[in-house]
Amino acid sequence: MTEQTALLTTPLNDLHIELGARMVPFAGYSMPVQYPLGVKQEHLHTRAAAGLFDVSHMGQLWLTGDNVAAELEKLLPIDVIDLPVGKQRYALLTSPEGGILDDLMVTNYGDAGYYMVVNAACKTQDIAHLRQHLSASVQLEVLEDRALVALQGPKAAEVLSRLNPDVASMVFMDNQKIKLDGVDCYVSRSGYTGEDGYEISIPNSDAVRLCRLMLNESEVEFIGLGARDSLRLEAGLCLYGHDMNATTTPLEASLIWAISKARRADGERPGGFLGATVILDQIANKSWTRKRVGLKGQGRAPVREGAELFDAEGNKIGVVTSGTFGPSAEAAVAMGYVLTPHSALETEVFADVRGKKLPMTVSAMPFVPQRYYRG
Repeated sequence: MTEQTALLTTPLNDLHIELGARMVPFAGYSMPVQYPLGVKQEHLHTRAAAGLFDVSHMGQLWLTGDNVAAELEKLLPIDVIDLPVGKQRYALLTSPEGGILDDLMVTNYGDAGYYMVVNAACKTQDIAHLRQHLSASVQLEVLEDRALVALQGPKAAEVLSRLNPDVASMVFMDNQKIKLDGVDCYVSRSGYTGEDGYEISIPNSDAVRLCRLMLNESEVEFIGLGARDSLRLEAGLCLYGHDMNATTTPLEASLIWAISKARRADGERPGGFLGATVILDQIANKSWTRKRVGLKGQGRAPVREGAELFDAEGNKIGVVTSGTFGPSAEAAVAMGYVLTPHSALETEVFADVRGKKLPMTVSAMPFVPQRYYRG
């Protein structure tokens, strides 16, 4: 079996091809990297209007049973027990060594259970990990019968309100079951671009029809993986497997905010999650030796993943994990890891790009303002 025939497809695959997408292998799926509009214009269109992204390759899970919140707190360093009904929270799945196995979203749907979205490349191992560590009182269902799309950009709320005006009253990180053109969908006001917008879980049988309805609106264009990557990088958002992995702790990844106060040493329910000893020790003693930072180029040449970073004396101090030219930032932007003494804002470092040492400055993220709707 060849790689091409082995690739999985999403429920929107034929629609992508119909609309001229260039398809590439990604996380075991055939996915659209760009459309005829092109990566740069897709990026700028999302920032100006509304972009529609197929993210059906990601894993959608439903967890039910007794004490689901308490069981999840064994694996996630967040406050699940006090997560309000109808709210979702960003979470890290941590290893016994304190590394990051994946990042994900978890939503409290009250008596109906908890809804979780995990990364495509990690979903098989995530599901196995959850089933291994959760008690038998928790049932985990993989939602194979649902597509997932993201509608992102300043016009997203206006567009989706035409299908159901109730979405306009949602705020950032709300997640509700809402009918769109008569179809039961799970809709969250969130996304991966730094823009206002929604992620929408749709039954497979209705996915193409609902996407066509959105694409028929003048503000909406389909957007591929290429622009998705440049948008999330400008927004300062990590990509699992690149900007963090199982050898990275949350503190090294500059994700201390993802450790809920209730789960820290002085919190109501301190520790109790995998890797807590390592992670809480790093918080207490500031003992991490490297840190994820934003980097802005002083020229326009993009600095890509894998470029090594040096100080002014030529000592290697880190590596770039994501990098591109940001169409909205109008600058070369990147993120990477540097030794902690070099992580202060405005520190000058040098990236090795084909033998040339290009100057970059440690910069605050996001590189463009985030525009989440908080009401």
